[in-house]
Amino acid sequence: MSRSLRVLIAVLAIALSLLVGLAIRKGGTGSGASAVGIGGPFRLVDTSGRNVDQDVLKGKWSVVFFGFTHCPDICPTTLFEMAQVESLLGDKARDLQTVFVSVDPGRDTVAQMKAYVANDAFPRALIGLTGSTAQVDVAAKAYRVYYQKGGEGADYQVTHAAYSYLMNPTGQFACVLAYELTPEQTAAKIRTAMQQGRRAETC
Repeated sequence: MSRSLRVLIAVLAIALSLLVGLAIRKGGTGSGASAVGIGGPFRLVDTSGRNVDQDVLKGKWSVVFFGFTHCPDICPTTLFEMAQVESLLGDKARDLQTVFVSVDPGRDTVAQMKAYVANDAFPRALIGLTGSTAQVDVAAKAYRVYYQKGGEGADYQVTHAAYSYLMNPTGQFACVLAYELTPEQTAAKIRTAMQQGRRAETC
């Protein structure tokens, strides 16, 4: 894939994140997930091959990010930075997990996802989820995440949203974490939400 095409994909994904962020702010966050329609039931498969559902988000603060293991830039950058966020949060990182959901079910098998999330530079508390095309579609729609396959052959790319969602320990939406944020800014937002407690609706 040419450098210009990779740049175009990244720009489109970032533009999508900005548009969704604006839509969420206009919709308000007065009653959590129900107010903005983010989150909901899903069934996916983790890196042990076990079927999981939305309950995987319960009990910890979760940064939910949709991407794919062949992603050349946005996905590894996001996961690298979440590892930095863990360090910045110190002891509070014990209450945080990053949930990486594949939007490339054709290539992201359980084995592929397991190998990918094992990267030592990624967050320690990282959960990789994949599934069938139908399962991924359900999850993406629940989280209002856009994605589209582009190109043919083994080296195709997937245009996808660049933002992440912070969900509280009951699995409810707290806020959007924009791709443009630095690790320090992301850590500050998560720390603010944690201070507000389980009923945090913005950060």
